[in-house]
Amino acid sequence: MSESHDGAVVVAQDVTRRYGEGETAVDALRGVSVDIAPGKATAVMGPSGSGKSTLMHILAGLDKPTSGTVGIAGTEITTLGDNDLTKLRREHIGFVFQFFNLLPMLDAKENILLPLTIAGEKPDDGWLDQLVDDVGLKDRLSHRPAELSGGQQQRVAIARALISRPTVLFADEPTGNLDSATSAEILELLRRSVAEYGQTIVMVTHDSRAAAVAHRVLFLADGEIVRELGECDAHTIHTVMEELAAA
Repeated sequence: MSESHDGAVVVAQDVTRRYGEGETAVDALRGVSVDIAPGKATAVMGPSGSGKSTLMHILAGLDKPTSGTVGIAGTEITTLGDNDLTKLRREHIGFVFQFFNLLPMLDAKENILLPLTIAGEKPDDGWLDQLVDDVGLKDRLSHRPAELSGGQQQRVAIARALISRPTVLFADEPTGNLDSATSAEILELLRRSVAEYGQTIVMVTHDSRAAAVAHRVLFLADGEIVRELGECDAHTIHTVMEELAAA
């Protein structure tokens, strides 16, 4: 697969995902096609059970579709073996999770550097210093997760996701475990990573304010993309979500 979709860095075509068999089978995705443009933030929203987390896991190579194809940075990933897929994810993908997923025995700096440590690579000191400065962790690097606030832990997680300069950063409910003031800070951080680093972001969220930082908002319902918006405010996004919930 080549990057023929106008330079899209992630391309999904006719992706389905079925869990189970026979009468008890559940179709989490029903033929989803989407291109993710580079250097932009895309938000994925939808009611519970709409398939948004399943879609993100498949786009990121954490799960395989029942049918259809997914390409990342020009490589079709649906046919890759586990080793090649792990290598591709290491080179091209960063993750930010709702519950941070930091290793409790490592300090903040060690957690940030973990993807490079696993890959046997040394950090670019200039990039590490810039990243630590940008996420506001300079005086917290020797602290372990238990000594950090939720917002600080999520900043560590974002720095960890960005340290290897991934082609695409996937964020799964990145503000879901934070208060509103801290959420706003984290969203600003993600927005700046797009504006200043040219980072591509795909964010699954139920928060209209979070989706409002994106250039594009996709709405899923019953395993299909049913609406799409360009840049817009949280009120507009919330209105669409209410319409989908009432449908």
